[in-house]
This record gives sequence, structure tokens and C-alpha cells, in this order.
Amino acid sequence: EVQVVESGGGMVQAGGSLRLSCAVSGLTIWYLTWAWYRQTPGKERTLVARLRWMDNDAFYIDSVKGRFTITKDNAKNTIYLQMNSLKPEDTATYFCNEDPPDDEYWGQGTQVTVTS
Repeated sequence: EVQVVESGGGMVQAGGSLRLSCAVSGLTIWYLTWAWYRQTPGKERTLVARLRWMDNDAFYIDSVKGRFTITKDNAKNTIYLQMNSLKPEDTATYFCNEDPPDDEYWGQGTQVTVTS
């Protein structure tokens, strides 16, 4: 059984930083493309960043470029999202999953709240 557990969220002031972690068990991540997504109430979950397994090439949506960094530790089977210079519009629940996502791999997410 695959389990995905996100952690590291919290409440920070604008300009602050957080580091999210996504621990995956039951599946080896090194040969898969994984991504971070976020969702706010009443809106669809959207892609934030992804890390391509074959060459570690990273993709970011325009609004987080230069502020967020996605990495992974294959030995720990964990994906990270370093978030710097946070803005109130980054407030959301953050999830990790493959890209494209597998419906069976959605975890509970971790809440990020950025206050102005």
C-alpha cells in the first residue's frame, strides 16, 4: 500500500519561509516524476512545481519561480518544497503526488497560511 504524508506547513508572516516534506512509502520515487500541488477552498487543486526523475529538471509555475525550490532525497524516499519570500496568495493546502497525479496517492496535505 502506498502512503503519502505531507508535513511542514504552518502559519508565517509574509516574507517568511517554510520547508514542506512529503514522505512516500510503499513506492520507490527515484524513477518517477513527483510534484507539489496546492488547493484553496472552493478551487481545484493545481500544480505548483514538479521534478522530472530522469534529469532532475524542475518546473515551476510563474507565480513561485525564484521563490520555491523542489528537491528530493531518493534514499529517504522524500520530496521537499522549500518556500521562501512567502506571500499571502501562497496560502493553501499543499499536497504531493506524481505528475500526472495518481488518485490513489493523495495524502491529507499540509496547510500553509501566510499572513500579511
